[in-house]
Amino acid sequence: MAITPLLKPLKNLKYSNSSFQKNPIFSNSLFLMATEATTTKFQNSDFRPVPQPPDFHPEMTVSPHDGLHFWQFMIAGSIAGCVEHMAMFPVDTVKTHMQALGSCPIKSVGVRHALRSILKSEGLPGFYRGIGAMGLGAGPAHAVYFSVYEVCKKYFSGGNPNNSAAHAVSGVFATVASDAVFTPMDMVKQRLQLGNSAAYRGVFDCVKKVLKKEGIGAFYASYRTTVLMNAPFTAVHFVIYEAAKKGLIEISPESASDERVIVHATAGALAGASAAFVTTPLDVVKTQLQCQGVCGCDRFKSGSIRDVIKTIVPKDGYKGLMRGWIPRMLFHAPAAAICWSTYEAAKTFFQELNASTESGTVT
Repeated sequence: MAITPLLKPLKNLKYSNSSFQKNPIFSNSLFLMATEATTTKFQNSDFRPVPQPPDFHPEMTVSPHDGLHFWQFMIAGSIAGCVEHMAMFPVDTVKTHMQALGSCPIKSVGVRHALRSILKSEGLPGFYRGIGAMGLGAGPAHAVYFSVYEVCKKYFSGGNPNNSAAHAVSGVFATVASDAVFTPMDMVKQRLQLGNSAAYRGVFDCVKKVLKKEGIGAFYASYRTTVLMNAPFTAVHFVIYEAAKKGLIEISPESASDERVIVHATAGALAGASAAFVTTPLDVVKTQLQCQGVCGCDRFKSGSIRDVIKTIVPKDGYKGLMRGWIPRMLFHAPAAAICWSTYEAAKTFFQELNASTESGTVT
């Protein structure tokens, strides 16, 4: 080890342990000289840390966005979608019955009538007819939805987590992609909800009969309407969700991290209810298109929104376009709360998993 220049005169100095013991003043002076020389040496500008470039990030990250891989977003979204729709399926069944107009024998004008009609014709199992189709569609559709949403949000936000416009646009892109996956199974689900066991014995029986009688186009008869409905739904949903979440965090910022489940659930419920109310007319049109011809319900010459509205308004007035808005709000408020809290919990799990993996491999 190189000797500091100020310590070189000490190299040839002859001393013994006894000299230190007998001359404590000399001993202390020598110690102070050595300390000062060493300190001076390491204060030299040549030994100062070299500044890191602006883009240097010493922390380890799995991904520049939320620290998750693409497949982890898909799994988190799939779990959230399945939990949400399975939990709220009975309410969705009531909404579907209320929106199905025409000469269908289960036609009803209110929540109480719909409940009574379902219990009379099918009993309690009637609330869960079609849940298999929902399970087959909700998981993949929400996996696509949330993964596309996260990728688009990263691209459009420009690093600004509070960019509500980017959230809304990302949601629209996610809707277009996920509805292409979900619409066929949603059609099967609604037909099973309306039809009795004699009409369709199950999911695969329904798929086979629809393909034979109506062709593959029947599975996407409402796709255009579904996208037109879900695009504004998603835009309203995310704008309100982000605003509500930000407001709730500002109310109690010191406890926001401890109450994040409550924050996500409350913000999601407000967003879901508001978006559901605004888009109810388009949801009524979508249900009519998907259920046409089932147990006497009207058939339409074309799949246009105008054609369906012209059929609804003469029969039930403009209030017919808001049919089912109460169960729709009752569905989407808790559904969004369940979905967002589940999705964020799954993301947190994967973030902690990635962090523990890094700490175990990085030395």
